[in-house]
Amino acid sequence: MTYDNGRIEALLDEGVRDKVYPGAVWAVGDATGFRLRGATGVLDPDEPDVPMRPDTVFDAASLTKILAVWSSIGALWEDGSLDLDQPLGNFWPEVTGHPLGAVTAQQLLTHTAGVPLRAQLRNLYGTNPDDVRTGVLHEQLQRAPGEAVEYTDRAALILGYLAEHLSGKRLDQLATERTWRPLGMRSTRFGPLSDEIAAHCAPTELDQDTDTHLKGTAHDFSARLLGGVCGIAGAFTVLNDLVAFLRYLLDNSTCHADVGFSTQWTTRSLTVQTGELQPTRGLFWHPAPGTVGEQDVWVHYGFTGTGMWISPVQRRWAVLLTNKLYYTRDRGPLTEVRNAFRENTFR
Repeated sequence: MTYDNGRIEALLDEGVRDKVYPGAVWAVGDATGFRLRGATGVLDPDEPDVPMRPDTVFDAASLTKILAVWSSIGALWEDGSLDLDQPLGNFWPEVTGHPLGAVTAQQLLTHTAGVPLRAQLRNLYGTNPDDVRTGVLHEQLQRAPGEAVEYTDRAALILGYLAEHLSGKRLDQLATERTWRPLGMRSTRFGPLSDEIAAHCAPTELDQDTDTHLKGTAHDFSARLLGGVCGIAGAFTVLNDLVAFLRYLLDNSTCHADVGFSTQWTTRSLTVQTGELQPTRGLFWHPAPGTVGEQDVWVHYGFTGTGMWISPVQRRWAVLLTNKLYYTRDRGPLTEVRNAFRENTFR
């Protein structure tokens, strides 16, 4: 495919002018590396002389679910430490005898577990992390497992807890050891970030308590409540690290032997796992709008304005990082940009 660099740049420049986001960093490529990349706009509208840069640090938001949880669960599955189809109560004492014990990891990964749709951790369980964990793991189900596809942040939170239980390590340590360090993702880590690193971070939402935009602290309240590390959100990353991750997903046959997951996990994850249920899902990944079938493009988004796409069929990937949350929680304008970006990067 021949990429139209001018059309992509014009699209993303227009997003800056329309205040969809202060700035954006993007790239497209394949297993061999970059084909095109660029940056537009500013890091912070309050400092208009500081441009957005390719090495800007972004609050990954829900990309944490892929970078930390999905990759770690895949490593445990490939190790033989986790049977995706076994009810959790069969091997996880914390949920044995509770409603969650009847749920499988496969159902959590496909958002068919029937767990409550909203996290609402502080309102339900208070602010003590141990109480939150107990509350989440012992909560009633909203519906019977396997009945419907309903996206919920709780799935990632529970799977993060499960990964910690099976590995005996905290999620940040597990992800670092099994995925981030082997792939050379040196700038990917959970927050809060040090002041030095936060200075290079794209600001997100306005913090009502301090009347300043968050930089280096996760926008997601659940992540902040749990000390910065949880399955829902909390990781920070840069363009090059996401590219290393996506390149590995496309071709891990000859390098990075110490990464915890391989082609087997990726192949299973990037195929429809929900049968006749709608909307269709893989394992934490979902088909990009209008691409089910021969085009086979899979996507995951982050609420702050991040996103990454991959196509095993077309053998290419794309990344678009923005801090749209600086301006608004409205998803509409960025959704239009994302869809147009994907149309210009995949056939």
